[in-house]
Amino acid sequence: MFDPGQETLSAEIAGVSNGINLMEFSDEILLHILSYVPCTDLVLNVKRTCRKLATLCLDKSLTYTVLLHKDYQVSKDKVRQLMREIGKEIHQLNMAGCYWLPGSSIDHVIRCKNLVKLNLSGCHLTSLRLSKMLSALQHLRSLAIDVNPGFDASQLSSECKATLSHVLELKQTLYTPSYGVVPCCTSLEKLLLYFEILDRSREGFILSGQLMVGESNVPHYQSLRVFYARLAPGYVNQEVVRLYLAVLSDRTPENLHAFLISAPGSFAESGATKNLLDSMARNVCLDALQLPKSWINGSGLLQHLKFNNPFYFSFSRCTLSGSHLILRVINGGKDLKSLTSLNLSGCIHCLSSDSLFRKAEDYIDSSILESLVVSCCNLRHLNLSAAHHHSSESLGKHLCQLLARLRHLLSLALPVCSIANVAINTDKPPVQSVTNVVPQGLGRKIRIGVPTYTKNFLEQSNQKSQSSVFWTLLENLLFLKNLELIGSSFSSAMPRNEPAIRNSLPPCSRAQSVGDSDVAAIGQLTFLQSLTLAQLPNILTGSGLVNIGLQCQHLRTLSLANLGMMGKVVYMSALLDMLKHCRCLRDLRLEQPYFSANAQFFQALSHCSSLQRFCIISRSGTLQFDAVMSFMASCCEVIMCHMFMGESLTVCKNLQQSIVRSSANKMTRLYSSLSCRGDSLLHCHVFLHPRNFAEEEFITLFIVLLHGTISGHGTSQMLKEVPFPAKEWTAERVSRQIDLH
Repeated sequence: MFDPGQETLSAEIAGVSNGINLMEFSDEILLHILSYVPCTDLVLNVKRTCRKLATLCLDKSLTYTVLLHKDYQVSKDKVRQLMREIGKEIHQLNMAGCYWLPGSSIDHVIRCKNLVKLNLSGCHLTSLRLSKMLSALQHLRSLAIDVNPGFDASQLSSECKATLSHVLELKQTLYTPSYGVVPCCTSLEKLLLYFEILDRSREGFILSGQLMVGESNVPHYQSLRVFYARLAPGYVNQEVVRLYLAVLSDRTPENLHAFLISAPGSFAESGATKNLLDSMARNVCLDALQLPKSWINGSGLLQHLKFNNPFYFSFSRCTLSGSHLILRVINGGKDLKSLTSLNLSGCIHCLSSDSLFRKAEDYIDSSILESLVVSCCNLRHLNLSAAHHHSSESLGKHLCQLLARLRHLLSLALPVCSIANVAINTDKPPVQSVTNVVPQGLGRKIRIGVPTYTKNFLEQSNQKSQSSVFWTLLENLLFLKNLELIGSSFSSAMPRNEPAIRNSLPPCSRAQSVGDSDVAAIGQLTFLQSLTLAQLPNILTGSGLVNIGLQCQHLRTLSLANLGMMGKVVYMSALLDMLKHCRCLRDLRLEQPYFSANAQFFQALSHCSSLQRFCIISRSGTLQFDAVMSFMASCCEVIMCHMFMGESLTVCKNLQQSIVRSSANKMTRLYSSLSCRGDSLLHCHVFLHPRNFAEEEFITLFIVLLHGTISGHGTSQMLKEVPFPAKEWTAERVSRQIDLH
């Protein structure tokens, strides 16, 4: 209950100097403002301020959908109070990634009797707890859960199975070989599977997908419209997904519209998968397709598959030639206005003629790209990375000029060499102005920490950029939100789903002509939210980064890797100036040899007031002990710090112990100051993982601030949060597109 005196105080607080009172706004405006407030704060805090807000905070527009996804301030007590007060009003509940909450917190979901959509991915969930909860949720139609070792479908009650029989959409993450609850979901229309099974158990035993053969129930796919499977590396994951597909191959659903399988590395076809693909070619018309490259290469599958109104194609790493792309995918220039996403990453022949002996320096066939642009004029997402796409000076238009026609693009991934001006002679090293040349040999060395760009660098960069084809491209894509410029031969030292490669290939010769002025052109993208720049060897000062920091105020995710010379970080001064302007930045990933995480770096990083996660990967890199301690103490929003540096094991252990001690004192004070509101104590967990790379000692320092204790399952969930560039659409986005069609 709220205090009547508190209402008067709230009115005084709401008033401003010019006499306008917040409470005088219309209910529609107030509801719009309140929609940006986390639901836990609305119900547990804002609701108690005055009668008007108490009524508005319980409006259906605010309580229909409750998002607790990665809300790190949510505790067990808050979940209990929230469900007690508005449980009956909640129809959609997202608790994905709340790995710090104990399993008993899930028991309170039973109060949400009207739930239609529930996401518990990453939460601690047993078979018995799931059975008890689902038995009370008779209106549930969408469910997302994890299947962990020890899951037993025989423990599910008949009431639970009755609820599952009406579920239309299921997202299931597997950490053990199992069908999970799929056999109980007899009305499934959308099935999203994530395979995260390790080849060995914690005890060291080798796992096998054949453990599933003895299960009495198998999945039912009669009504299936969307099938999505994403595999983590490992043989067991491939073995298990084959068992799922074997059931699907017996009788292919007639209403199947989207079939997507994302598998890293090689994934050989089996007899069941061949039968499935043959059946799909005969019986269904697809709207979305993604297959492992080994299933497409050397086969005539694309020639026989039928498509209705396709919106998503992914042919990553496939040997797809330009003629195949035109004839088999877009049907000789057929109008494909429905296509909104196209992934041609690693398709080195997709913009060239039929010759499979194409060299990296060969030109693309601009007529192929022009046909693609004309036919697929409504593309929102396009990926042409991991290939050499060189435009000719005399044969057709430049790649950037053609892509500029795609005015609806929201995300774009390109190789660095594709944006180079063709007028530049790539046989010779690029000629730079005297003010931008980095002294070499016996010349005067650059002083560390002193800006190497001139005061009027913004004007100089803009003047140079406006004459480039890349400037023209971005000038026409003003609503672009995600941009990736990645060197054709770039390979990360710490890739997510692929083996690390120590000796990467040298950058493309054309990439040598892409420098600071081209990076400065990115500053035109006012609505840019995510940016990845990797393997740009001609970055001399990094002045373009400052331009981005000043003008791209909506930037949330930034990933920089191997910019400029590999022997030193030549863009450090510009990076520090850039970070001072990135107020909305949440995720930062830096990969650069010899990077120095010193006091100046962390001081600049502290200006990123919204920063939550950052990752630094640096061979022979160094960190400054006091600077890390000061940064972690002052930046309360940071929940993940992942550092792969060249420091000694002793330094990392000392830093680990110091952070634990300082965080314990800090959290005690935080607890005492917030105890009146019932907040629980935050805990600090530090993980240390030494890794050896040949002659170097490559040390991992993994720091996490979160609620509660961490189990092995929780650790795997946290590892997924390390910011990496996105390479493909998520299953949820594909699912939403299916609904739109």
